[in-house]
Amino acid sequence: MEQEKELLIVTDENGQEIECEIIMTFASEETNKSYVVYQIKDDESGEYYAACFNPDDGDEGKLFEIESDDEWDLIEEVLENFLEDEDGVDEEIESKE
Repeated sequence: MEQEKELLIVTDENGQEIECEIIMTFASEETNKSYVVYQIKDDESGEYYAACFNPDDGDEGKLFEIESDDEWDLIEEVLENFLEDEDGVDEEIESKE
């Protein structure tokens, strides 16, 4: 059974709202920032997007661009580990059925 994902509305540079699915969020002590990784809903390209956010802003928070290659490297590493863990959980569930 697939878990329903949380949704995020992103406004592009043309003012259009795009519905996205949150893949994960995490905070980094190294950068002292919080990040969200998401995908555009119903987009079959499989592309991931990421941004910084302030968790204290609640539902009306703003997203900020990733500022450095080091931050991108950190996000990629965390996402890869997350996806590997997710695959392991899926395989474990399938083997129990």
